[in-house]
Amino acid sequence: MKMNRLLVIVSTFLMISCSMLMAQDWPQFLGPDRNSKSPQTGLLRSWPEKGPDVLWTVNVGIGYGGPVVKNGKVYLLDRDDEVGDIMRCFNLQTGEELWKYGYDAPGTLPFPGSRSVPIVDDRHVYSCGPNGDLYCIDIQTYKPVWKKNVWTDFGGQELPTWGITQNPLIYGDLLLIASQAPQAGVVAYHKLTGTIVWQTPNLGVVGYSNPKVVKIDGNDQIVYITSSIPGRGNTQAIMGNVIGMDPLSGTILWQYSNWDCSAQVPCAVDAGENRLLIVGEQRATMLKISSKADGSFESAEIFTTDEFGDETKTPLLIHNHFYGMHRTVSKREGLVCMDMDGKILWKTRRNPNFDFGSMVLADGLLLATDGFKTLYLIEPDPTAFKPISKVELLGQGGAKEEFAGMVESTQNYAPIALADGKLLIRDQNRMLCVKVVR
Repeated sequence: MKMNRLLVIVSTFLMISCSMLMAQDWPQFLGPDRNSKSPQTGLLRSWPEKGPDVLWTVNVGIGYGGPVVKNGKVYLLDRDDEVGDIMRCFNLQTGEELWKYGYDAPGTLPFPGSRSVPIVDDRHVYSCGPNGDLYCIDIQTYKPVWKKNVWTDFGGQELPTWGITQNPLIYGDLLLIASQAPQAGVVAYHKLTGTIVWQTPNLGVVGYSNPKVVKIDGNDQIVYITSSIPGRGNTQAIMGNVIGMDPLSGTILWQYSNWDCSAQVPCAVDAGENRLLIVGEQRATMLKISSKADGSFESAEIFTTDEFGDETKTPLLIHNHFYGMHRTVSKREGLVCMDMDGKILWKTRRNPNFDFGSMVLADGLLLATDGFKTLYLIEPDPTAFKPISKVELLGQGGAKEEFAGMVESTQNYAPIALADGKLLIRDQNRMLCVKVVR
C-alpha cells in the first residue's frame, strides 16, 4: 500500500515537472532572462525539406514589434499608423484572438509600423508605442490601469527619427524605461500605479536602446547606452555614454563617455567578471567595471573592434563567444563569431547573408532569422558556421522606404519568441506559430 502511494506521488511529481519544462514562458523582450536564451528542450535536430510545421498564422499590421508569451497567451503590440496602437492577445495553442485594446496614437515614421515588445506578469501587460504612449493593461479586464507618455511628459517635442522604441523592463515593483526626453534619461515607475519612483537627468544623445540589468561585483546594476553625433566641419563630435545605475534609486554609479554610434539600438551584454560588451552598427567595445576603495566604480576599455557589431539586435553570448549580425552601410558581414578578446573567428558575409535578423538559443541550438525570408537552425560553434536546416517561411519585406539617400524594404526585423515548443515569428503581414520541438 505504501509502495503504491509512493508511486502515485512520484508519478504526479514527474508529470508536474514535465509540464513545467514544456510550458516555458517568454514574458519579455529577449526572453525570460532578457538574453535571447530559452530553457526549452527537445528541439527538432533537423527539419524536413518543407520545414517545421506551421501551427497557425494571424494577420498583423506592418512593423517590427515582437510577441511575448505567458500562461498560454500571446501578447503583441500591433499598430495601424492611421489610428494608433493595438494590444492584441491570442491563444498560444490555436491563434484565436482572445481580446484587444486600442488607443488613438496616429502618425507615421520612417520604416513605419510597430516598434516594441511588451512585458507581461501575472496581472498586467505593459507596452510603449512609437509615440511614447506607455500603458499598463489589466489582463483580466482588458482595460488600462494607468497610462503615461515617456516623451511628452518630460519635455519631448519632435519625436526622434525612428520614434520611441522602448521595451519596458520590470525590476521588482518597478517598471523601468528610457525616456531620453530633455528632462529625463531613465525613469522608474511603480508598476501598479504609474507613480514615478525615480528618474535620472537626461543622459545624452537620443537613441533606441533599452535599460539592461547586469551583475557588477555580484550585485544588480542597470546599464543604459546613448547615441553619439559625428562631428561635421567645425562642429565637434558628441560621444555616446554608457551609464551604470543603482536599480532602486537611479543613482549614477559610473560612466564611460567615448562610445561612437549614431543610432544606438542594442543593449549591453553582460559578459561576466564585471565585463560588458557594447555594440552598435559599426563597432564593439568591451568594458571592465571595477570598484574602488571608496565604494565608487570606474570603467576601463579593454578593446574596441570595427570587425564586430549589430545594428538592431543585442548579440548572444554562448560559451564565451559572441554571435551577432554585422551589417553597415558599406559592409555585409553576415553572422559573425567573436571571442572574448575581440578576435573574429568567422563571418558568413553574404553566403548566407544575415541582415537585421533575430536569434534565440535553446537546447544547444540557434533558431535564427536572416531578416528576409529564411528561418535557420544552426549549431553554434566557434570553429565554423554550421547550419543544420533552413526554410523560407516569411514574406519578403514590405513597403520601400527612402532614408538618407538609400532605398530599402521594410524587412523582417522583429524579435522572435519561443515558448512551449512554439516559435513565434512575424513578417510585415502575418505572425506565424511554428512547432520546433519533437
